[in-house]
Amino acid sequence: MTDIHETSQISPLKDVIDVYQIPAFLCRQTDLISQSAQTGKWVNVKKDQFLAPADTRHIAVKMNESGNNKLLVTERGTSFGYGNLIFDGRAIPIIHGFDIPLVFDATHSAQLPGAAGNSTGGQREFIPSILRSAVSFGIEGIFMEVHPDPPNALSDATTQYPLSQIKSLLKEMIGLDRYIKKEILISRSSL
Repeated sequence: MTDIHETSQISPLKDVIDVYQIPAFLCRQTDLISQSAQTGKWVNVKKDQFLAPADTRHIAVKMNESGNNKLLVTERGTSFGYGNLIFDGRAIPIIHGFDIPLVFDATHSAQLPGAAGNSTGGQREFIPSILRSAVSFGIEGIFMEVHPDPPNALSDATTQYPLSQIKSLLKEMIGLDRYIKKEILISRSSL
């Protein structure tokens, strides 16, 4: 998987990647989505924090019109005023309503854009709670930025999750995911 920023990057990567990833700030670029879809590869579109969950339907339409339904959407939180992101769990069933598999970005969802003055701040301590909530909605995948020494990470230091703690967190999430999908989501589907 690799980010692409321009349509000229699509063709040279076709034989060396499995998934094209469209960055959040480009999530509404029709040409980028359509031409990525035309390769027949999976396309992961990061939902920008300004985009309403219901508007991901337009991304799915662009993909389908290009003859490809191999779409993933990565939820990364929602802008809540200036310099603040929140996780709105309603986004997950809304996006699922368009038959789109959802990846949850637990680390970017804990960011505070611009809060550190000259860089993005964040609240690493909320990552496990935010992730538990997202998993309880029945997501298909997890994305996290992990680092052995988060305060010294070159990028997103305030929201990097400690490598030493990732195994126990993922073990917990796997257990929760199995329970939710076996016990809870099955009973919801019978309503």
